[in-house]
Amino acid sequence: MNGETSVDQSVMTGESLPIDKGPGEEVFCGTINCFGSIDITATKVGENSSLQKLIRMIQDAENKQAPMQRIADRAASWLVPVALLIAVGSYVFTENIITAVTVLVVFCPCALVLATPTAIMAAIGQATKHGVIIKSGEALEKMGKVDTIAFDKTGTLTYGRLDVSDIISFDETLSETDMLSLTASAEAKSEHPLGKAIVACAKSRGIPLTESNSFKMTAGKGIFATVNERRLLCGSEKFITENGVLTDTNVQDTLEQLRAQGKASVLVGEGGKCLGVIALSDVLRPEAKDMVARLLDMHTQTVLLTGDHQKTADYFARQVGISRVCAELLPEEKVRSIENFQAENHRVCMIGDGVNDAPALKTADVSVAMGTMGSDIAINAAEIALMSDDLSKIPYLKRLSNGTVATIKASITLSMCINFAAIVLSLMEVLTPTTGALVHNAGSCFVVLIAALLYDRKFE
Repeated sequence: MNGETSVDQSVMTGESLPIDKGPGEEVFCGTINCFGSIDITATKVGENSSLQKLIRMIQDAENKQAPMQRIADRAASWLVPVALLIAVGSYVFTENIITAVTVLVVFCPCALVLATPTAIMAAIGQATKHGVIIKSGEALEKMGKVDTIAFDKTGTLTYGRLDVSDIISFDETLSETDMLSLTASAEAKSEHPLGKAIVACAKSRGIPLTESNSFKMTAGKGIFATVNERRLLCGSEKFITENGVLTDTNVQDTLEQLRAQGKASVLVGEGGKCLGVIALSDVLRPEAKDMVARLLDMHTQTVLLTGDHQKTADYFARQVGISRVCAELLPEEKVRSIENFQAENHRVCMIGDGVNDAPALKTADVSVAMGTMGSDIAINAAEIALMSDDLSKIPYLKRLSNGTVATIKASITLSMCINFAAIVLSLMEVLTPTTGALVHNAGSCFVVLIAALLYDRKFE
């Protein structure tokens, strides 16, 4: 690459902040140039490009998925042969064809067959009322067995947008409002995403901006502008120090604290003095912390899988209460992380929103996509979608899935108990084909009734 710029490479890494790039540095396929003009040499094209590799990973993950054997399928695989053997055996020993027919009538696995689909339909119907779209019954059953939930950060735990988080003035004559007004006025003509975020913040607070003069932008570094006859430098620490601005111990300590919180910093300098710093960060979803706490109460471990820097990932993980963090991951590394959890006999749910999350979504045992913010690829790859992007629905979804699996197991157990009791009564010639049919249908009605109760049960 020739030239200097900042690029948005979230399509591959999911990073919320733009990344500065200079001559000789590599950029991913799908990267968006934020401003200016640069020359890029394609070193890998077609099938070898990073985006095409990501698409292949999605296809490979889909092909590797083993079909789930439903709970009812496992029971039915041996129940029907047993019923036939008992019917034949009863005829051989009693020589009473009515007894054999009665056994077949009561042992017909209608209730068993109804247990799963009726519970699934009721649960999917309730989930839809709450803004959760579940694409298949298998996804609901698998979610009920999940013990590990992996989250992407940008666009999932956070809103995926930059906002001003800190305004720090090192000049006693400048208040926070003065600092924001001065910086936003200088950045008003900037094309850089950080500059645009600062200007948007000032406008949202109703702070008036002053027209700047002598505006000059250095791609990927910072800007020079004259505001109210004040010659200002705004940009990275390297940029302002290269232009003669001194950063003392206080400034350095402040920058180190902001870096530890995963924030981007724009320093403001004038005449060799650093006037202040404005920090920007992604915005954490307010419901994220409570959501993680509720999952932990259900004995479900949470993991953060992100392409962001380690410090940024650690900071947001601490904010929401996630203890296990895997950072600076490319799409294929997210896939390997999930495979490692699966190798440890964990059932993994992946929750994400971006193109870079799609392979991991396909690899996980079950996957959830953010329906509003998420990319089309992520939504198509996932088996469940949150249409309101409300993370508080995740604990609800887990409880609904747990309840559905428990209901299916209870219905199957009830149907088999009724069948076995009916068989004993048939062999004792207490039941006839007519009364046996009534008992058989009663079992089916009980199973449907139990499943129907799922539709209005409270899982919030």
